[in-house]
Amino acid sequence: MIENYSTGRFMIVDGTRYGQDLKILNGKVSADWWRQEGHRLNRCDIEDILLARPRIIVVGTGYAGQMHIPDSLRESLLKEDIQLIAERTQEAVKTFNRLEAEGKPVAGAFHLTC
Repeated sequence: MIENYSTGRFMIVDGTRYGQDLKILNGKVSADWWRQEGHRLNRCDIEDILLARPRIIVVGTGYAGQMHIPDSLRESLLKEDIQLIAERTQEAVKTFNRLEAEGKPVAGAFHLTC
C-alpha cells in the first residue's frame, strides 16, 4: 500500500520513501522510473507491467496532470482487456490503494512531480 504522497515531492510505500517516479507491480516497487519521452507515456515505458498481465493499470500523471497518455496506448490496452485509469497522482494513489485493498489485480505507475 502507498502510505503517503507528498505532492510533487515523494511517495512512501511500505515504509520506504521514494523521491523519484516509480512503478508498483505485484507488491514490489521499481524505483527511479524513467520514460522514453519524459511527460509522455509510451508502451515501452510499462512493458514490464504489461508482461505481468494485470487487469488494471493505475497511472498517476503528476500533481498537475502533465504526463500525457496517447489515445493509441489507451486503445491498445483496451483491446488487450486491460483497464487503464489515469488520474493526477494524488487521486491515483487513492484509487490504487482502494483497488489493491479490494484484491483487484492492479499495477501502478506514478509520476510524482508536475
